Amino acid sequence: MTLPPKFLLPLAALAASGALQAAAPMVHTQAPGFYRMQVGAAEVTAVSDGTVTLPLDQLLTDTTPQQLEHLLTRAHLAPKVETSINAFLVNTGTHLVLVDTGAGALFGPDAGGRLQASIRAAGYRPEDVDAVLVTHIHGDHSGGLSVAGKMQFPKAVVYVNRQEAEFWLDPANKPRAPESQRASFDEAARQFAPYVAAGKVKRFAGDSELLPGLYAQNAIGHTPGHTVYRLTSGGKELQFWGDLLHVKDVQFAVPGVTIRFDIDSPSAARQRKAAFADAAKRGYLVAAAHIPFPGVGYVLADGQAYDWLPVPYTAGPKP
Repeated sequence: MTLPPKFLLPLAALAASGALQAAAPMVHTQAPGFYRMQVGAAEVTAVSDGTVTLPLDQLLTDTTPQQLEHLLTRAHLAPKVETSINAFLVNTGTHLVLVDTGAGALFGPDAGGRLQASIRAAGYRPEDVDAVLVTHIHGDHSGGLSVAGKMQFPKAVVYVNRQEAEFWLDPANKPRAPESQRASFDEAARQFAPYVAAGKVKRFAGDSELLPGLYAQNAIGHTPGHTVYRLTSGGKELQFWGDLLHVKDVQFAVPGVTIRFDIDSPSAARQRKAAFADAAKRGYLVAAAHIPFPGVGYVLADGQAYDWLPVPYTAGPKP
């Protein structure tokens, strides 16, 4: 249909003035993030704490500016990368376990802090969690334990590697630590304080079974007691890697690249290489804190490098 000329000029004037607009304004926000899957008889739910933007050109070590630029450009990334903060709920049928707690309020209103909303959106309440497994005591992994001195998971026992706790929760270690790490001691003391006072912190040593089907495995290097947790159920296995890696588009290609957050960079690199090789060989699932949400997938060998294969999307069990 062709409009008569008398209608064309008014329409052109409206368009020029901006009066013709979309029916609804843009929203600019995401929904609370959760993603659910089965691992044997256990139900695993990835829950998002949001993201934090990291200046990778200032943080990554044991690389060169040229190598880093090449790897980031190949992945269509700029030096500042919006990085996921993932945590994971494990429902074993007898326990509801949370692996890591996100950053809580530590990073301010523009980074992290969404875990509680994601847990509720996933159909759970923070009060339902009866165990928290902390991979290590850094702000984006243990910062959500408490806010303003109040436990965010009041029924939970908090499990943490003994070496990790002895390092971060002993104030005598703070003056001996590098200046860049000292604030972390104060943060750790505040986050753990209400749980310590309530007798709800359980320290474990080395490789051990903490709960039925859930095992701790030493992965020391990133921090003095950094721990990987393994879930085994119905012949399936999923490993929660914590900070074995931070930037998938760099460290899968070059596993020797490290980050300034590492306490012991050479050990962190060795742990990463061993974990990559084992995951690629045995084919189990991996859940990682800083791989784009939901952060669950498989590691594939690619010559001397590795690649990441995310789990395929599923809408869940069919009736």
